[in-house]
Amino acid sequence: MLTTLYIKNYALIDELNVSFNNGLTIITGETGAGKSILLGGLSLVLGKRADLSQVKNTDEKCIIEAIFDIANYDLKGLFKTLDLDYDVQTIIRREILPSGKSRAFINDTPVTLESLVALSSYLIDIHSQHQTQQLTQDDYQFKVIDALAENKSNLEAFSKGLVDYKSLQKSLEELKLSKSELIKEYDYNLFLSNELNEINLEKINLEDLETQYEELNNVEVISEKLSSTKSILNVEELGAIDQLNSAKHELSKIASFGKSYDALKERIASVGIELDDILIELDNLEDNLSSDPQELERINSQLQIVNNLFQKHSVSEIEELISLKNDLKSKIDNTESLDETIALKEQELLKEKEKLNEIALKIHDKRKKVIPVFVSKLETILSELGMPNAKFKIQLEATDQFLKNGKDNLQFLLMANKGSSFNELKKSASGGELSRIMLAIKSILAEYIQLPSIMFDEIDTGVSGEISNKMGEIMKNMSNKMQVFTITHLPQIAAKGNTHFKVFKSDIKDVTHTQLKKLNEDERIVEIAQMLGGLDITDSALAHARQLLN
Repeated sequence: MLTTLYIKNYALIDELNVSFNNGLTIITGETGAGKSILLGGLSLVLGKRADLSQVKNTDEKCIIEAIFDIANYDLKGLFKTLDLDYDVQTIIRREILPSGKSRAFINDTPVTLESLVALSSYLIDIHSQHQTQQLTQDDYQFKVIDALAENKSNLEAFSKGLVDYKSLQKSLEELKLSKSELIKEYDYNLFLSNELNEINLEKINLEDLETQYEELNNVEVISEKLSSTKSILNVEELGAIDQLNSAKHELSKIASFGKSYDALKERIASVGIELDDILIELDNLEDNLSSDPQELERINSQLQIVNNLFQKHSVSEIEELISLKNDLKSKIDNTESLDETIALKEQELLKEKEKLNEIALKIHDKRKKVIPVFVSKLETILSELGMPNAKFKIQLEATDQFLKNGKDNLQFLLMANKGSSFNELKKSASGGELSRIMLAIKSILAEYIQLPSIMFDEIDTGVSGEISNKMGEIMKNMSNKMQVFTITHLPQIAAKGNTHFKVFKSDIKDVTHTQLKKLNEDERIVEIAQMLGGLDITDSALAHARQLLN
């Protein structure tokens, strides 16, 4: 419930701080006194778009703050979803800065307007002429029937299942689309894959292949150079080895004359040993050297294949070709197994569809069961509200389509007078009749669910006498279970309130201000007497006012 409303620097309100109680709160005042300003300020704190033109003094900040007691509203889950700190005494504040920018806070945490609207819809319902038109809309009609049918858990399950179903449906469509694309690529991918599989890429060492090719391709040159190298080392008397042995022999003659001579002799001896090893290696290489045109052709062919693949796929390493081959294999496998994947996905979708159909049937059955009860109560209340001949028909039609709240089409039909036919609400009910229908529906809803606080903005327009008295009784009964505000011009309704506020204008230093005053018992008598007979209050008007209050 709304416990406190603070408004500063808004429209004709300089500063206002008012506390509210539970039960039925009446707000009265002459036309133009500023009741709409009060509603505008409250709407602003509930998420309405801000406008700098609403600020009284544009040099100062406009502040509107509302405190709600939300202990009975079970909103901890919503606060968690909105990432807000939960507090039984929740404070909502809107500020309009001189720059025109606005800010919103919930329990001192900055929030977006979307978050503010999401929360405020659970806190207070401002019933205006605009909202009466909601009664003709499918969403609101479903909301009413489902509230009475206690379909909340079923609707939540259906909504979640519908998200999963649509996600699966989209995934299946994408698979089928990708199948047609993959089939187009399949033959080409298979050709590329076979081409890469023709050579065993994992066992190819490109460096070894290139070395073998160079050897086989230059066998004559290699043989010639090996032979000439051996001659240089080993030709008799002139060869390097013979010359080195001669040098060693000469040095051995003076080796005993000093360590340095002996060291040189040993070094030459070491070089001689190394040359002997080199000569042996040259012999081995020459012995193993052979011409093999077929092997040369094989290696050359392999190198050409690899280089062609490098060029074709714009790569330069064997590892890159291997990676490409694996990617192609994956694509080919996916294409070949796509039918199986699609079949599994179709089975999954079918199971999800069956679940949704089960939930939708439960929703439909509960709606169907509660509609006669709702119609009976609605017609009874409307008869008391001056529509004795009004007859309602609610058509519930099951469809084959998954809609956002089940599989039903719903339509409220009204026959307002005898001899007329049933027709849509928006075509068969006047504005005043829609207001009475809405009041009747709200009163029925209050029996079934915990509604937020509600403010009726002149819902009594166009009614009088006993009907207005009955409207007051309905709002009074509603206030036993919830906080109800009503802005009214009718004394019969004003007299039903637990608390009575008067909106009025006053001129202070040639500046008009809108103010709100809580009336005591005597002031209520005077206010209701004025509503009965005008500014010239008579004794009979005062007596009538006391009678209404009693």
